Amino acid sequence: MHGTVGALDHEASVHASFGDIFNYLNIGAMAAVEPRYNRIVMPFDFLWMKLSDNKALPFDEGATSVKTKMTETLITQKIGYRFVDRKRFKVDALFGLRYWHLENTLTLQPTQIANGFSRSANWVDGLGGGRIEVGLTPKLSAMVMGDAGGGSARLDYQVAGLLGYTLNRRLVLLAGYRYLAVDYRPIGNAGFIYDVAMPGVVLGLTINVK
Repeated sequence: MHGTVGALDHEASVHASFGDIFNYLNIGAMAAVEPRYNRIVMPFDFLWMKLSDNKALPFDEGATSVKTKMTETLITQKIGYRFVDRKRFKVDALFGLRYWHLENTLTLQPTQIANGFSRSANWVDGLGGGRIEVGLTPKLSAMVMGDAGGGSARLDYQVAGLLGYTLNRRLVLLAGYRYLAVDYRPIGNAGFIYDVAMPGVVLGLTINVK
């Protein structure tokens, strides 16, 4: 993750590697489901993670440390039409919405000193995009997809490229790269800024139900 975050008219740059995020990760989940009917496709994408960290404070009395918790949830629902549907070449046009939820909580330790401080932000952006899937060999396929839009955010977009290896009729191994970015600067929210990009490697398994 890298970019700029801010609140109360103060900004700070952020740069966190995969190792940084993994060290502070408490729990997380990531999944995608795609129902289809004839040429209608309805991809659903879900990402949720909770991070936390403890930092000592330079005080001799009162609070000795502060615990920081961050929760991020992304839900993307699209609907589209597969206007090219050949055995080794497929093209989808997609439209939908992406919901974002961010919550930060600061708690002073020991906890009896204060109840803590919490702020959250929720917003929804409209999206338009597409997806191309090409069969390279009977076992190997490649997929390129992307979307872009906005609404509550100034800009909200992602691009991704994936390679799939078919194990059998139901299972496909996936490996690739995704770049997801958002620039959220709401008017009248005490200078709240969340202008970040979240690029990274994607590994997964596709299970074909039918």
